[in-house]
Amino acid sequence: MATSEPSTTGRDLPDPAVVEQVGGTLASLGMQLQPARVFAALLATEDGRLTSAELVTLLGLSPAAVSGAVRFLTSVRMVRRERERGSRRDVYVVQDDAWHDVMVQKESLYGPLVVALTAARDAVGEGTRAGERMQLSVEFLEFVMTEMDRMATRWDEYKARRPAPSA
Repeated sequence: MATSEPSTTGRDLPDPAVVEQVGGTLASLGMQLQPARVFAALLATEDGRLTSAELVTLLGLSPAAVSGAVRFLTSVRMVRRERERGSRRDVYVVQDDAWHDVMVQKESLYGPLVVALTAARDAVGEGTRAGERMQLSVEFLEFVMTEMDRMATRWDEYKARRPAPSA
């Protein structure tokens, strides 16, 4: 992995081209651009950890923009905030298995939508075409939630069989 100069913490910052490629792809799929870039930077960093100052330097963002991006990423549990050892600085951390953690948040992702669609179905009438579409949407989301549980179990089994990464 190509890296730029080491940061003030001694960590090598990831290759900006890699960050922009992944961040740009995430943004093209609907994620807000700055959270996408911050997430990509954390994914591309060897230890999955960067401070706000490192993100500002790497991404050319203002501290406020980094703060907003991190606020979004922590709210959807893609990133967590920790205190840098021996310092008063916060460090932002991405889990190695971040996608798993995001995708299995089915209750917070799909739950409110199921509730809203059920209420809307009841309001328009179950026997109407609109009510039938909403009911089908509810059933689909309930199906997805059940399948997500099964998929998460299979993923955990897969990871348990996966060879340990070399250090």
